Amino acid sequence: MKQFIILLAITLSLIGCNSYIKKNKNRFFLPPATTYNYVKIDSIKIFYREAGNKSNPTIVLLHGYPSSSHSYRNLIPMLAKHYHVIAPDNLGSGYSTHIDPATTTYTFDLLANYTEKFLNSLEIDNYVMYMQDFGAPVGYRLMMKDPKRIKALIVQNANTYLEGLTPQRQDFFRTAQTDTSKTKHDFLYRLTGKDAIINKQYFFDLDSTNSNIQSPDAWTHDLAFLTSEKDREIQVQLFQDYNTNLIRYPKWQQMLKNNQPKTLIVWGKKDLKFNYKGAEAYLKDLPNAELHLLDAGHFAAEEKTREIAKLILNFLAKNEKKQIKYSILIFKRP
Repeated sequence: MKQFIILLAITLSLIGCNSYIKKNKNRFFLPPATTYNYVKIDSIKIFYREAGNKSNPTIVLLHGYPSSSHSYRNLIPMLAKHYHVIAPDNLGSGYSTHIDPATTTYTFDLLANYTEKFLNSLEIDNYVMYMQDFGAPVGYRLMMKDPKRIKALIVQNANTYLEGLTPQRQDFFRTAQTDTSKTKHDFLYRLTGKDAIINKQYFFDLDSTNSNIQSPDAWTHDLAFLTSEKDREIQVQLFQDYNTNLIRYPKWQQMLKNNQPKTLIVWGKKDLKFNYKGAEAYLKDLPNAELHLLDAGHFAAEEKTREIAKLILNFLAKNEKKQIKYSILIFKRP
Protein backbone atom coordinates (compact mmCIF):
# COMPACT_ATOMS: atom_id res chain seq x y z
CA MET A 1 0.00 0.00 0.00
CA LYS A 2 2.87 2.36 0.86
CA GLN A 3 4.49 1.77 -2.55
CA PHE A 4 1.17 2.48 -4.28
CA ILE A 5 0.81 5.80 -2.45
CA ILE A 6 4.36 6.82 -3.43
CA LEU A 7 3.73 5.87 -7.08
CA LEU A 8 0.45 7.79 -7.09
CA ALA A 9 2.16 10.87 -5.65
CA ILE A 10 4.89 10.75 -8.31
CA THR A 11 2.29 10.37 -11.08
CA LEU A 12 0.24 13.31 -9.84
CA SER A 13 3.39 15.39 -9.52
CA LEU A 14 4.37 14.65 -13.13
CA ILE A 15 0.86 15.48 -14.35
CA GLY A 16 0.98 18.76 -12.47
CA CYS A 17 4.41 19.60 -13.86
CA ASN A 18 3.33 18.88 -17.45
CA SER A 19 0.23 20.98 -16.96
CA TYR A 20 2.33 23.85 -15.63
CA ILE A 21 4.71 23.66 -18.58
CA LYS A 22 1.82 23.73 -21.08
CA LYS A 23 0.31 26.78 -19.39
CA ASN A 24 3.65 28.55 -19.22
CA LYS A 25 5.26 27.38 -22.44
CA ASN A 26 6.79 30.81 -23.14
CA ARG A 27 8.89 30.47 -19.99
CA PHE A 28 10.57 27.30 -21.17
CA PHE A 29 13.04 26.96 -23.97
CA LEU A 30 16.19 25.18 -24.83
CA PRO A 31 18.66 27.53 -26.54
CA PRO A 32 19.71 26.73 -30.09
CA ALA A 33 22.83 24.62 -30.32
CA THR A 34 26.17 26.38 -30.70
CA THR A 35 28.36 25.04 -33.49
CA TYR A 36 32.14 25.32 -33.82
CA ASN A 37 33.43 26.14 -37.27
CA TYR A 38 36.32 27.29 -39.44
CA VAL A 39 36.52 29.50 -42.52
CA LYS A 40 39.62 29.24 -44.69
CA ILE A 41 40.96 32.60 -45.88
CA ASP A 42 44.26 33.08 -47.72
CA SER A 43 45.56 29.69 -46.53
CA ILE A 44 44.77 30.44 -42.87
CA LYS A 45 41.77 29.43 -40.77
CA ILE A 46 39.48 31.66 -38.75
CA PHE A 47 37.57 29.81 -36.04
CA TYR A 48 34.11 30.93 -34.99
CA ARG A 49 31.18 29.96 -32.80
CA GLU A 50 27.72 30.22 -34.31
CA ALA A 51 24.20 29.80 -33.00
CA GLY A 52 20.67 30.77 -33.95
CA ASN A 53 18.56 30.94 -37.08
CA LYS A 54 20.44 32.53 -39.98
CA SER A 55 17.24 34.24 -41.11
CA ASN A 56 17.29 36.35 -37.94
CA PRO A 57 19.37 39.54 -37.62
CA THR A 58 23.03 38.82 -36.95
CA ILE A 59 25.02 39.84 -33.88
CA VAL A 60 28.80 39.69 -34.26
CA LEU A 61 30.72 39.41 -30.98
CA LEU A 62 34.29 40.76 -31.11
CA HIS A 63 36.48 39.64 -28.22
CA GLY A 64 39.27 41.30 -26.26
CA TYR A 65 42.68 40.53 -24.81
CA PRO A 66 43.80 37.95 -23.77
CA SER A 67 40.75 35.93 -24.71
CA SER A 68 38.85 34.60 -27.72
CA SER A 69 35.27 33.78 -28.64
CA HIS A 70 35.36 31.55 -25.55
CA SER A 71 34.60 34.67 -23.51
CA TYR A 72 31.08 34.63 -25.02
CA ARG A 73 30.34 30.94 -24.37
CA ASN A 74 27.61 31.86 -21.86
CA LEU A 75 26.22 34.91 -23.66
CA ILE A 76 25.75 33.22 -27.05
CA PRO A 77 22.91 30.84 -26.07
CA MET A 78 21.08 33.63 -24.26
CA LEU A 79 20.89 35.66 -27.47
CA ALA A 80 20.55 32.88 -30.02
CA LYS A 81 16.83 32.20 -29.63
CA HIS A 82 16.08 35.57 -31.22
CA TYR A 83 19.25 36.35 -33.18
CA HIS A 84 21.85 34.75 -35.40
CA VAL A 85 25.03 35.01 -33.32
CA ILE A 86 28.60 34.84 -34.67
CA ALA A 87 31.74 35.04 -32.52
CA PRO A 88 35.10 34.71 -34.31
CA ASP A 89 38.55 34.24 -32.82
CA ASN A 90 40.96 36.93 -33.98
CA LEU A 91 43.84 35.90 -36.18
CA GLY A 92 46.51 34.74 -33.72
CA SER A 93 44.03 34.09 -30.90
CA GLY A 94 42.12 31.05 -29.74
CA TYR A 95 41.59 28.35 -32.34
CA SER A 96 42.29 30.62 -35.33
CA THR A 97 45.62 30.24 -37.13
CA HIS A 98 48.60 31.67 -35.27
CA ILE A 99 50.82 32.96 -38.07
CA ASP A 100 54.44 33.15 -36.98
CA PRO A 101 55.08 36.73 -35.73
CA ALA A 102 58.65 36.43 -37.00
CA THR A 103 57.31 36.52 -40.56
CA THR A 104 54.10 38.53 -40.11
CA THR A 105 53.81 41.62 -37.92
CA TYR A 106 50.56 41.65 -35.98
CA THR A 107 48.66 44.93 -36.09
CA PHE A 108 45.05 45.90 -35.55
CA ASP A 109 44.83 46.68 -39.26
CA LEU A 110 45.75 43.05 -39.90
CA LEU A 111 43.14 41.73 -37.45
CA ALA A 112 40.44 43.97 -38.94
CA ASN A 113 41.31 42.94 -42.50
CA TYR A 114 40.91 39.27 -41.68
CA THR A 115 37.71 39.92 -39.73
CA GLU A 116 36.29 41.75 -42.74
CA LYS A 117 37.26 38.85 -45.04
CA PHE A 118 35.70 36.44 -42.55
CA LEU A 119 32.37 38.31 -42.53
CA ASN A 120 32.39 38.61 -46.31
CA SER A 121 33.03 34.88 -46.68
CA LEU A 122 29.90 34.20 -44.61
CA GLU A 123 27.97 36.76 -46.70
CA ILE A 124 27.03 38.79 -43.63
CA ASP A 125 26.16 42.12 -45.20
CA ASN A 126 24.91 43.92 -42.09
CA TYR A 127 24.96 43.15 -38.41
CA VAL A 128 24.83 44.35 -34.83
CA MET A 129 28.38 44.67 -33.54
CA TYR A 130 29.35 43.86 -29.93
CA MET A 131 32.84 45.05 -28.94
CA GLN A 132 34.97 44.49 -25.85
CA ASP A 133 38.58 45.63 -25.27
CA PHE A 134 40.61 44.70 -28.42
CA GLY A 135 37.25 44.29 -30.15
CA ALA A 136 36.89 48.08 -30.35
CA PRO A 137 39.94 48.81 -32.55
CA VAL A 138 38.94 45.91 -34.79
CA GLY A 139 35.30 46.96 -34.88
CA TYR A 140 35.88 50.66 -35.49
CA ARG A 141 38.20 49.88 -38.38
CA LEU A 142 35.38 47.84 -39.92
CA MET A 143 32.89 50.61 -39.26
CA MET A 144 35.14 53.27 -40.82
CA LYS A 145 35.12 51.31 -44.09
CA ASP A 146 31.33 51.01 -44.25
CA PRO A 147 29.33 52.59 -41.39
CA LYS A 148 25.97 51.62 -42.89
CA ARG A 149 26.86 47.95 -42.57
CA ILE A 150 26.59 48.26 -38.77
CA LYS A 151 22.94 48.24 -37.71
CA ALA A 152 23.65 48.90 -34.03
CA LEU A 153 26.57 49.01 -31.59
CA ILE A 154 26.91 47.27 -28.26
CA VAL A 155 29.90 48.69 -26.40
CA GLN A 156 31.20 46.74 -23.41
CA ASN A 157 34.37 48.17 -21.87
CA ALA A 158 35.49 49.06 -25.38
CA ASN A 159 37.31 52.39 -25.38
CA THR A 160 37.56 55.11 -28.01
CA TYR A 161 37.96 58.15 -25.74
CA LEU A 162 41.05 59.27 -23.83
CA GLU A 163 38.79 59.94 -20.85
CA GLY A 164 38.63 56.18 -20.39
CA LEU A 165 42.40 55.91 -19.96
CA THR A 166 44.38 57.33 -17.06
CA PRO A 167 47.49 59.34 -18.00
CA GLN A 168 49.55 56.35 -16.85
CA ARG A 169 47.62 54.03 -19.12
CA GLN A 170 48.00 56.39 -22.06
CA ASP A 171 51.74 56.50 -21.39
CA PHE A 172 51.84 52.70 -21.27
CA PHE A 173 50.46 52.45 -24.81
CA ARG A 174 52.63 55.28 -26.16
CA THR A 175 55.87 53.84 -24.81
CA ALA A 176 54.91 50.33 -25.92
CA GLN A 177 55.04 51.74 -29.45
CA THR A 178 57.97 54.13 -29.18
CA ASP A 179 60.34 52.33 -26.80
CA THR A 180 61.98 49.59 -28.85
CA SER A 181 64.47 48.56 -26.19
CA LYS A 182 64.89 44.97 -25.05
CA THR A 183 63.96 46.06 -21.52
CA LYS A 184 60.58 47.34 -22.73
CA HIS A 185 60.02 44.25 -24.87
CA ASP A 186 60.74 41.95 -21.95
CA PHE A 187 58.34 43.95 -19.77
CA LEU A 188 55.54 43.54 -22.33
CA TYR A 189 56.39 39.87 -22.74
CA ARG A 190 55.96 39.28 -18.98
CA LEU A 191 52.44 40.72 -19.24
CA THR A 192 51.50 37.72 -21.38
CA GLY A 193 52.59 35.21 -18.72
CA LYS A 194 50.43 33.17 -16.35
CA ASP A 195 50.74 35.41 -13.30
CA ALA A 196 49.96 38.56 -15.27
CA ILE A 197 46.97 37.04 -17.09
CA ILE A 198 45.40 35.87 -13.83
CA ASN A 199 46.30 38.71 -11.47
CA LYS A 200 46.71 41.75 -13.73
CA GLN A 201 43.81 40.92 -16.03
CA TYR A 202 41.07 38.83 -14.45
CA PHE A 203 41.70 39.55 -10.75
CA PHE A 204 42.87 43.12 -11.25
CA ASP A 205 39.52 44.78 -10.60
CA LEU A 206 37.83 42.13 -8.48
CA ASP A 207 36.86 42.67 -4.85
CA SER A 208 34.94 40.77 -2.19
CA THR A 209 31.62 41.38 -3.96
CA ASN A 210 32.60 39.79 -7.26
CA SER A 211 35.60 37.58 -6.52
CA ASN A 212 33.68 34.30 -6.81
CA ILE A 213 31.70 34.88 -10.01
CA GLN A 214 34.57 34.74 -12.49
CA SER A 215 34.93 31.24 -13.84
CA PRO A 216 38.51 29.89 -13.80
CA ASP A 217 37.63 28.40 -17.19
CA ALA A 218 38.23 31.89 -18.63
CA TRP A 219 41.91 32.32 -17.81
CA THR A 220 42.61 28.58 -18.10
CA HIS A 221 41.39 28.68 -21.70
CA ASP A 222 43.31 31.89 -22.46
CA LEU A 223 46.55 30.51 -21.04
CA ALA A 224 46.23 27.36 -23.14
CA PHE A 225 46.88 29.58 -26.19
CA LEU A 226 49.76 31.48 -24.59
CA THR A 227 52.10 28.59 -23.88
CA SER A 228 54.70 29.19 -26.60
CA GLU A 229 57.06 32.08 -27.19
CA LYS A 230 55.45 32.59 -30.61
CA ASP A 231 51.96 32.92 -29.14
CA ARG A 232 53.12 35.42 -26.55
CA GLU A 233 55.04 37.47 -29.13
CA ILE A 234 51.82 37.89 -31.09
CA GLN A 235 50.25 39.68 -28.14
CA VAL A 236 53.41 41.72 -27.54
CA GLN A 237 53.21 43.01 -31.11
CA LEU A 238 49.58 44.02 -30.55
CA PHE A 239 50.59 45.90 -27.39
CA GLN A 240 53.22 47.67 -29.48
CA ASP A 241 50.59 48.62 -32.07
CA TYR A 242 47.88 49.70 -29.66
CA ASN A 243 48.88 53.37 -29.66
CA THR A 244 47.72 53.56 -33.29
CA ASN A 245 44.22 53.27 -31.86
CA LEU A 246 44.65 56.25 -29.56
CA ILE A 247 45.87 58.25 -32.54
CA ARG A 248 42.68 57.32 -34.43
CA TYR A 249 40.28 58.10 -31.59
CA PRO A 250 39.32 61.54 -32.99
CA LYS A 251 38.44 60.04 -36.39
CA TRP A 252 36.36 57.30 -34.79
CA GLN A 253 34.58 59.82 -32.59
CA GLN A 254 33.76 61.97 -35.63
CA MET A 255 32.48 58.90 -37.46
CA LEU A 256 30.16 58.10 -34.54
CA LYS A 257 28.96 61.71 -34.39
CA ASN A 258 28.29 61.80 -38.13
CA ASN A 259 26.45 58.47 -38.33
CA GLN A 260 24.66 58.32 -34.97
CA PRO A 261 24.41 54.51 -34.78
CA LYS A 262 21.93 53.06 -32.32
CA THR A 263 24.18 52.30 -29.39
CA LEU A 264 23.94 50.36 -26.14
CA ILE A 265 26.79 50.89 -23.67
CA VAL A 266 27.11 48.24 -20.95
CA TRP A 267 30.25 48.93 -18.94
CA GLY A 268 31.76 47.30 -15.88
CA LYS A 269 32.22 50.38 -13.70
CA LYS A 270 34.93 48.69 -11.59
CA ASP A 271 37.21 48.42 -14.62
CA LEU A 272 40.54 50.02 -13.69
CA LYS A 273 42.07 49.72 -17.17
CA PHE A 274 39.22 51.19 -19.24
CA ASN A 275 37.43 53.25 -16.61
CA TYR A 276 33.78 54.26 -16.68
CA LYS A 277 34.59 57.84 -17.78
CA GLY A 278 35.29 56.29 -21.17
CA ALA A 279 31.72 54.99 -21.19
CA GLU A 280 30.23 58.36 -20.28
CA ALA A 281 32.38 60.09 -22.92
CA TYR A 282 30.42 58.32 -25.67
CA LEU A 283 27.43 60.50 -24.80
CA LYS A 284 29.24 63.58 -26.10
CA ASP A 285 28.95 62.26 -29.64
CA LEU A 286 26.03 59.84 -29.15
CA PRO A 287 23.58 61.69 -26.89
CA ASN A 288 20.84 59.14 -27.61
CA ALA A 289 22.95 56.15 -26.61
CA GLU A 290 21.67 53.94 -23.80
CA LEU A 291 24.22 53.73 -20.97
CA HIS A 292 24.33 51.18 -18.16
CA LEU A 293 27.18 51.10 -15.63
CA LEU A 294 27.29 47.60 -14.16
CA ASP A 295 28.67 46.40 -10.85
CA ALA A 296 31.45 44.52 -12.63
CA GLY A 297 34.99 44.87 -13.91
CA HIS A 298 36.73 44.70 -17.28
CA PHE A 299 35.30 41.25 -18.05
CA ALA A 300 31.70 42.18 -17.41
CA ALA A 301 30.39 39.54 -19.82
CA GLU A 302 31.94 36.91 -17.53
CA GLU A 303 30.49 38.45 -14.37
CA LYS A 304 27.10 39.79 -15.50
CA THR A 305 26.15 37.58 -18.43
CA ARG A 306 22.43 37.42 -17.65
CA GLU A 307 22.14 41.16 -17.03
CA ILE A 308 23.96 41.99 -20.26
CA ALA A 309 21.84 39.52 -22.24
CA LYS A 310 18.64 41.11 -20.93
CA LEU A 311 19.88 44.60 -21.72
CA ILE A 312 20.82 43.56 -25.26
CA LEU A 313 17.50 41.85 -25.95
CA ASN A 314 15.50 44.77 -24.58
CA PHE A 315 17.61 47.34 -26.47
CA LEU A 316 17.38 45.55 -29.81
CA ALA A 317 13.67 44.78 -29.41
CA LYS A 318 12.96 48.43 -28.64
CA ASN A 319 14.95 49.65 -31.62
CA GLU A 320 13.39 47.07 -33.93
CA LYS A 321 9.98 48.18 -32.63
CA LYS A 322 8.87 44.69 -31.77
CA GLN A 323 8.31 42.84 -28.57
CA ILE A 324 10.50 39.87 -27.71
CA LYS A 325 9.29 37.45 -25.09
CA TYR A 326 12.27 35.72 -23.62
CA SER A 327 13.48 33.84 -20.61
CA ILE A 328 17.05 33.39 -19.49
CA LEU A 329 15.98 30.50 -17.22
CA ILE A 330 15.41 27.12 -18.84
CA PHE A 331 13.28 25.80 -15.96
CA LYS A 332 11.30 27.38 -13.20
CA ARG A 333 9.63 25.33 -10.50
CA PRO A 334 5.85 25.65 -10.09
